[in-house]
Amino acid sequence: MCGIIGYIGPKNSLSVVIDGLKRLEYRGYDSAGVAFIEEGSIKTVRSAGKISRLEGLLGEKKSREFSGAVIGHTRWATHGGPSEKNAHPHKSGRIVLVHNGIIENYQSLKKKLKADGFEFTSETDTEVICHLISLHSRNLPFEEAVRAAVGELKGAYALAIMHESEPGKIIGVKKDSPLVLGVGEGEFFISSDASAFIAHTNRALFLEDGEMAVVTPEGFKIIHTGNGEPAAKNPCILPFGQGMAEKGGHKHFMLKEIHEQPRAVADTIRGRLGRGAEDVNLEEFGLPVEELKGIQKVIIIACGTSWHAGLAGKYMIEQMARIPVEVDIASEFRYRDPILKGNELFIAITQSGETADTLAALKLARKSGVKTLAITNVIGSAAAREADSVFFTRGGPEIGVASTKTFMTQMVGLYLLAMAAARAKGNMPPEQFKGMAQDLLELPAKIETILSRKPEMEKIAQRHFKKEHFLFLGRGIDYPVALEGALKLKEISYIHAEGYPAGEMKHGPIALIDEDMPALFLLPSQSALKDKILSNMEEVRSRNAQILLITDGEDKELEAVSNGIFIVPASNRFLGAALMAVPLQLLAYYIGILRGCDVDQPRNLAKSVTVE
Repeated sequence: MCGIIGYIGPKNSLSVVIDGLKRLEYRGYDSAGVAFIEEGSIKTVRSAGKISRLEGLLGEKKSREFSGAVIGHTRWATHGGPSEKNAHPHKSGRIVLVHNGIIENYQSLKKKLKADGFEFTSETDTEVICHLISLHSRNLPFEEAVRAAVGELKGAYALAIMHESEPGKIIGVKKDSPLVLGVGEGEFFISSDASAFIAHTNRALFLEDGEMAVVTPEGFKIIHTGNGEPAAKNPCILPFGQGMAEKGGHKHFMLKEIHEQPRAVADTIRGRLGRGAEDVNLEEFGLPVEELKGIQKVIIIACGTSWHAGLAGKYMIEQMARIPVEVDIASEFRYRDPILKGNELFIAITQSGETADTLAALKLARKSGVKTLAITNVIGSAAAREADSVFFTRGGPEIGVASTKTFMTQMVGLYLLAMAAARAKGNMPPEQFKGMAQDLLELPAKIETILSRKPEMEKIAQRHFKKEHFLFLGRGIDYPVALEGALKLKEISYIHAEGYPAGEMKHGPIALIDEDMPALFLLPSQSALKDKILSNMEEVRSRNAQILLITDGEDKELEAVSNGIFIVPASNRFLGAALMAVPLQLLAYYIGILRGCDVDQPRNLAKSVTVE
């Protein structure tokens, strides 16, 4: 949610940091600020609101050459509301810093620091860290003072810290919140997200928990905060470039990312199917076939869109592999004293790999001794490092807050896992596997077909964008897709939308249905439950509501009862559900645009939820 960027190098440091902050806007924020050293003194400029307001406050300073280090921050409020006094950076004496995360013991530390004479000017937990380092700086050198201070902290933190007497140095520290070091030609970056510096370098080093980076113009060193010993680490090459973080000619990042789904799916498939598409490459999951054979139960945990993908994965794994699957919301799982056994596979799904509740649940599972698998998009993320094995979805950077590529590539990852488990368990004959693998290989082209017809969905959006309520209905694996469609519409257009199993409509939601509440049905033309869903449609129509339909084939009977229809290419029942997600994304996008909403940065939302 919050964003950190620091820079040391020959370029205009302040301009580089402001540009980096703009590249972090997608994470969601309510205030921003920068810190630099001018004429031997620390200067901070902070503002509630957008970065453009911060630029206005900086004025001509933005174009002035700064030879020292600069740090910047975008904040999403946790402790204290959005305001200048709560914005980062925070300063104490000769120390200034920015912080992502939450300090759990800040109240007790605050009491102690007040007793030592420190005055607090903000409502944040971050100010405690600043004062604590300043306190230790009375008797210790800068680096040692930082190590001593973080040793007293409980909670999650990514920190970028500067000292007035050492203007050419930035110290970064990480625990349970992401922090990455960018290594360029004679320049260095420290950030919560590589997208902040990808325009300058694609060489990056991801810090582990309990590691501290000390960065100067001459280079960097990584040490352990506990014992001060050096940590041997080398930068890696990031698998994407500057163009991946730009709009690519589209009006919004969300539309660009909807259009990137064919490529993202193809990348996620690439190398995952064995020669001749006769098996799944289990090395990509880190699961030996014997281990997969022995799994008696799968537990999937996630949040938001990833949870919807997990629900879809339940249908895939149970129906293909005949393994029982339990799906839980991460924030509920971690607090309900779950029962975990050694013959279970625990799957944590998180786009960023940094989702706080998902990471906490993953750590709980690891302590119990079960096998853990992370499905994530981010190489070097906390989830990737925490789990026993990891499957990378290869979706590339997703800048829009509302996930699109994320859902699609997670569906593909779960489909591959379900096929692999089915083969390992002996529940899928070779010919059936080949057919389902071929369906998967055809998925990118079928998504392209849907995208080529997006004006059809735009017309449907034009007819319904003024509605204030929507109902999304599906059966089987289409039900999680209905949930995802409702979530997208809520996020992007601020329309109240609900997703329900179609069979549950008469158990409550039918009370809401009238001429002002469209009902959108997901119905494969060959569904065994077609007659039952047709009955649901008649119940809706008898209450004068508009019926919208997404299906996968021409059907006169369905056309006769619907007020708007969109036909996706046919596929098997699992990938057919994934295809139906694409027009739902387009519907949300166009309705959001027609209502004048900020579709890339919806209000109150953040891309990566790294705190509870």
